[in-house]
Amino acid sequence: MKKIPFLTLLIFFIFCSEPKKSTNPKIEIFDKSIESIIDIYSEIEILADSITLPEGPVWDKNSNSLLFVDVANNQILKWNKETGSTKFISPGGDTGYAPNLGKGLLGPNGMIIDDEGNLIVCQHGDRRIALIDNKESFKPNFKTVVDNFNGKRLNSPNDLTISSDGSIYFTDPPFSFFDLDTYSFVDSDLRELDFNGVYKFNANENKIISISKEIDVPNGLGLSPDEKYLYVNKMGIPFSTSNSRILKINLDNLETETFFEGRELFEKFKDGRDFDGMAIHSSGNIFTSGPGGLLVISPDGKLKARIDFSHITNCTFDDNEKYLYATGFIDNPRVYRIKLKE
Repeated sequence: MKKIPFLTLLIFFIFCSEPKKSTNPKIEIFDKSIESIIDIYSEIEILADSITLPEGPVWDKNSNSLLFVDVANNQILKWNKETGSTKFISPGGDTGYAPNLGKGLLGPNGMIIDDEGNLIVCQHGDRRIALIDNKESFKPNFKTVVDNFNGKRLNSPNDLTISSDGSIYFTDPPFSFFDLDTYSFVDSDLRELDFNGVYKFNANENKIISISKEIDVPNGLGLSPDEKYLYVNKMGIPFSTSNSRILKINLDNLETETFFEGRELFEKFKDGRDFDGMAIHSSGNIFTSGPGGLLVISPDGKLKARIDFSHITNCTFDDNEKYLYATGFIDNPRVYRIKLKE
């Protein structure tokens, strides 16, 4: 009988003794192909909590940090491994620039960082998109990027994305006219536009173009990698998910179609979670908040995965798409991340 070398036996013993990894029960896969991006063994990390309404996450590669907002407390925060979560810019969305109701959702929301490293912020209370140096400030000097459409003041820009030529696409729902006491939108003489728009703003030409006036409550949005399509999350009114869906706009002819409804998910979870913020992966897959947590949807509208971060508002990736970051709300107002496949 041939003897098996001791080293071979030892390696075999160690290999067989290693405990198998357990898949994360909060990750639900509907299409195995998405496992090239999503690691089913990754655990969800909590990066920050005790934040009233976290939103608008954006990765800052220059400082290797995540920037995000607290809409309710009118401030922008910063997280990194070295310092944890700290206040970064305050006030962030209501500085007295524009008239508003004086209450409700008046803080900052969606953010992007331009090619020069500047921070561009959607401001509910100031009812504009504004630019500021990407550095800590408690007496911030915001510069207006755009605050009107055809001479009429915007409602309250909510989310934005930027194209390769520097054009800014953004949504303009009426969240500055939302009464938290009645949990409803209110009529006000301060409101100058009678619709909730989706726009394209060309800073070089100082020109704003209407992409859509027909979406009740446009919220999160994102560009397809080839920049031919704009995806827009349509929230329900008033925060009823009966007419919620994701829309797809052809930017050549501005034709709009329903991209994803998720009726079966709304029926299954009944948790009040709606389509809010989104992020587009370089693969073209759409990562979006929705019923059941965070949904991953293919460019052809197929649900590929669900990650149960609880009720989330928005998400983003770091510059290498190594991590997915998400901001939570209601039952768990926190900031999360989960590691993706490298």
